[in-house]
Amino acid sequence: MSAHAQVHAVEDHHDDDHGHHHKETFVTKYIFSQDHKMISKQYLITGLFMGTIGILMSLLFRLQLAWPDHKFTIFEIFLGKWAPEGVMDPSIYLALVTIHGTIMVFFVLTAGLSGTFSNLLIPLQIGARDMASGFLNMVSYWLFFLSSVVMLFSLFVEAGPASAGWTIYPPLSALPQAIPGSGAGMTLWLTSIAIFIASSLLGSLNYIVTVINLRTKGMSMTRLPLTIWAFFVTAIIGVVSFPVLFSAALMLIMDRSFGTSFFLSDIYIAGEVLHHQGGSPVLFEHLFWFLGHPEVYIVILPAMGIVSEVMATNSRKPIFGYRAMVASILAIAFLSTIVWGHHMFISGMNPFLGSVFTFTTLLIAIPSAVKAFNWITTLWKGNLQMNTAMLFSIAFVSTFITGGLTGIILGDSALDINVHDTYFVVAHFHLVMGISALYGLLAGVYHWFPKMFQGRMMNKKLGYIHFWVTAIGAYGIFFPMHFVGMAGLPRRYYTNTNFPYFDDLADINVVMTIFAIITISVQVIFLYNFFHSIFYGKKGPKNPWNSTTLEWTAEMKHIHGNWDGPIPHVYRWSYDYSKLNKDETDYVIPGQDFIPQNVPLQDNEDEMDH
Repeated sequence: MSAHAQVHAVEDHHDDDHGHHHKETFVTKYIFSQDHKMISKQYLITGLFMGTIGILMSLLFRLQLAWPDHKFTIFEIFLGKWAPEGVMDPSIYLALVTIHGTIMVFFVLTAGLSGTFSNLLIPLQIGARDMASGFLNMVSYWLFFLSSVVMLFSLFVEAGPASAGWTIYPPLSALPQAIPGSGAGMTLWLTSIAIFIASSLLGSLNYIVTVINLRTKGMSMTRLPLTIWAFFVTAIIGVVSFPVLFSAALMLIMDRSFGTSFFLSDIYIAGEVLHHQGGSPVLFEHLFWFLGHPEVYIVILPAMGIVSEVMATNSRKPIFGYRAMVASILAIAFLSTIVWGHHMFISGMNPFLGSVFTFTTLLIAIPSAVKAFNWITTLWKGNLQMNTAMLFSIAFVSTFITGGLTGIILGDSALDINVHDTYFVVAHFHLVMGISALYGLLAGVYHWFPKMFQGRMMNKKLGYIHFWVTAIGAYGIFFPMHFVGMAGLPRRYYTNTNFPYFDDLADINVVMTIFAIITISVQVIFLYNFFHSIFYGKKGPKNPWNSTTLEWTAEMKHIHGNWDGPIPHVYRWSYDYSKLNKDETDYVIPGQDFIPQNVPLQDNEDEMDH
C-alpha cells in the first residue's frame, strides 16, 4: 500500500470514530491547543497586538519627521528618558525605525499571513482532520510568542533597543560599544529572531508535509485552491532561506561575544584599533539578503493566494488561468532566491555581477505581471460582489502594480544608485510589500472571519469605512515619498533641518504625517469591529459567500477534527462558478451559480478544463 493510501486508510478509520471527540480543558482548548483553527486565531491575535505596537512606533517617528523642532508630550509619555521635555533623542529615533521594521516584516506580515491562514486553511481546504503534527504546530506558535516577548522586552533595556536598522548591518550590530542600541538591545534582537526562525521552520515543515500527505480522496494537486498552492510554496521558500539568516545571526553573536571576525576588519573606535581583521560586512549583507529578499515573497505569496480566492468567489467566475497562476507562483519562488544582490548595488559589487542580478530581478516581473493580468481578467465582466474582502483584494492589485513599477527602477543597477537609501526605496517596499501584504491579510480576515468565529460576521458598514480611509490614506502617505526620494531625501535621518536643500520638502513631510495620523486612527474601527464581532457579530449562513471550497462544508461549531462525520471527497476543481449546462441557458445546478468541490459530476457534465 502506498503512503498516500495508508494516510487515507488512517483517515477512514478516524471517520468511524468521528463522534467521539476527546474532552478538552480550558488550557488544552484555548492556550496549549493542538487544533489548527485555535492556533490560527492565536497567531492572528498576537500578530494584531504586535502590529498595533509597530504602527504606533511609526506614528511617533512620523511626528518627529513632520515637526522636528516641536516638543511632544506623547514622546515623553512613551519614550521616557529618551525624550526629555518632549524632544526625541536621535538614538531612539533609529531604534524606533529598527523595531518598527522588524515587527512589521517578521511578527505581523510573516506570522499574520502564513501563521494565521496556513494554519486555518490548509487542513480545511485539502480535507484533513488537522495538521500532520498538532504538537509541532503548537510548539511553533509558542516559539513565535516567545520571540515576540523577547523582542518587546528589548524595548526596556537600559541602553535602548537595537538601532542598526531592521537589516542590522555590521559593524553597528557586531560591536556592542558602537552605539547605545548595539548592547543588550541587539543581543535580545538576535535572540528573538533566532527563536522566530525556529518557529517558522517548524511551521513550514508541518505545512509541507500536510499538503503532500493528508489531501482527501480526489484532491489532486491540480484541484487545490490557489491559497494552498501559495501557502505550500511559501513554506518551501522558508525552509530554503531562513536557515541562512540563522547562520548569519549565529556568526554575528560569535563576533559580538566570542572574539571572532566573520564580519569585522580594521575597526577603529575613538582612535583605538580593535583586534579584528579578515572579516567583511559585505558577507553579512549577502547572507541577510539571501533570506531578506525571499522574505518579501514569503510575505506576499500568501496574500496573492488569498486575493485569488476572494476575487474568484466575489466575481462569481472561475479564476482566469489557473495553471498559469500556479506556474507563476513556482517561478516567483525560484527567481526570488537568485535576486538578492539588487539590495547591494552600491556595496562595491563587480559591475558584471550587478548586471546578472539586474537581469534576474527584471525577469521576476514576468510571473508577477501574469498574476496581475489574470486577476484583472478574473474581474472583467464578472458579477462583482463588492464586500469588504473584495475591496481590499482589488486594492491589493492596485498597490502591487504601483509598487512593482518602481521596482523596475530599483532593480536596475544604473538607476538604483541615484535613489538608493532615499525615501524612494521606502515608498517602493511599503507599497509593494507592506501595504499590499496588509491588504491581503485584511481581505483574508474579512472573508474567513465567519469560519474562524463560529459563523459570526463582521459589520459591513464599519468595514467599508475602514477600507476607504485606509486605501486613500495609504497612498497619501507613500505616494509623495517617491517625489521626496527622487529629490534626494535620505531615509533614517531623524531631522533634515541641517540641510537647507531639503527645506522645500518639509511641507510634504507634514502632509504625509497627517495622512498617517488619519490612517492609523481608522485602524481602531477595524480593531473594534474585529473584537466586537467575535462575541456579538450577527450569525451568518454556513457558506456566507457561496464559495466552492471545502472549508465551508465543515461545521460551524468548534470541534477538533473539522468534520463531524466522514471527510468529504473531491470531484471537481476549486473554481466551478457560474458553470452553465451544455445548452448554456441555465446553471448546471438550477438557481445556483456555484458547485462545491464535494458535489459529484452530474450526468453528461464534463469537468471544467483549467
